[in-house]
Amino acid sequence: MPRYFIDTDDDDTFIEDDEGLDLPDAEAARKAAQASLPDMARDKMPDGDGRTFCASVRDEAGTVIYKATLTLTGEWSADQKPR
Repeated sequence: MPRYFIDTDDDDTFIEDDEGLDLPDAEAARKAAQASLPDMARDKMPDGDGRTFCASVRDEAGTVIYKATLTLTGEWSADQKPR
C-alpha cells in the first residue's frame, strides 16, 4: 500500500509529516487532507477575523500531489461593529 504524507500549515505553524499514512490510493489521501482542515480550524481559532488552513499531500517520492485550503474570513457590517 502506498504511503502518503500530509503536511499542515495554520498560518502560524508548518508541520511536516515525517511518518505518513498507508492509504489505498491518492483519492484516500485527498480525503484525509480535507478531513484534517476542520479539526485544524477548531483547534486554532483565529484571534482576528481571518486565517488560512492548508493541508498538502506528498507521495513517497516527496512530490506534492494535492493541496487543500480552508480560509476563514469574517467582517462586521459597518453599522454593527462593536465599540
